Amino acid sequence: MGDSPVPAAIKHLGQNFLIDPNIVRKIISVAELSPNDSVLEIGPGRGILTDALCQSAGRVTAIEIDSRLHAYLTERPTQFQNLTLVLGDAMTYPLEQLPLGTIVVSNLPYYLSTPLLFRLLEQPQRITRLVLMLQNEVADRLVAKSGSSDYGLLSVMAQYSADITKAFKVSPQCFRPRPGVDSAVVLLRTKGRIEQVREIRDQFAALVRAAFAHRRKTLVNSLRDQGYDQQHVVAALTALHLSLSIRAENLSLDKFIALTQQIHGSPHSSRLRRTDQLS
Repeated sequence: MGDSPVPAAIKHLGQNFLIDPNIVRKIISVAELSPNDSVLEIGPGRGILTDALCQSAGRVTAIEIDSRLHAYLTERPTQFQNLTLVLGDAMTYPLEQLPLGTIVVSNLPYYLSTPLLFRLLEQPQRITRLVLMLQNEVADRLVAKSGSSDYGLLSVMAQYSADITKAFKVSPQCFRPRPGVDSAVVLLRTKGRIEQVREIRDQFAALVRAAFAHRRKTLVNSLRDQGYDQQHVVAALTALHLSLSIRAENLSLDKFIALTQQIHGSPHSSRLRRTDQLS
């Protein structure tokens, strides 16, 4: 790996370096890469996954926020010609400039995994597949179904944008330093149908956030407290043959989509904010 010292992990950057080559092979298998694929890796760390990606894909872009690690990767003698190393922040990287059909394969920093995931899912044409190492708890929430304790805002919003599979769990012993939680690899395939409902995506997101704002309340009361007109919500639920006592965690993704369309689909069903929010 060259003469440069291997940089130590920085805790506040959420650095837990993958060290198990068997896990790397399993990730590559889940990603199903070909020599024609363009891959984006966020947080290459010490490069164990990066090297495998370069051997499997046609082009790899790796974004590293830590200047020490960026320098370490740049100075390695085993440099791949199909690798572009970027020193920068994935939260500000211009994803819209990625090649169409890019595949994201990353061991994401856990403290930033949710906002990063949502940012990546905003590019369904640029990014068609994601293979991500996440906290096992987050992975369970991503694949949770309505009625389960793990089902919530993250579940609905992620499943709106992608078909999600939990591929396998990963032990803390596969990292250095060892994280205090189990990890898991998930596969997300972005949905083509998102284009069909794009015009109501913002309305959908607002409604789902409002619905889960008060988990212990009924959906009617939770939406009312977030500024939705109660009569319109009741009418929408009735039209969909849903109980007026239903809670957000019992409403499936398809029902959330239908409810959004029902509430926003007629001239008199727009969201009405409280007067103090309009002033």
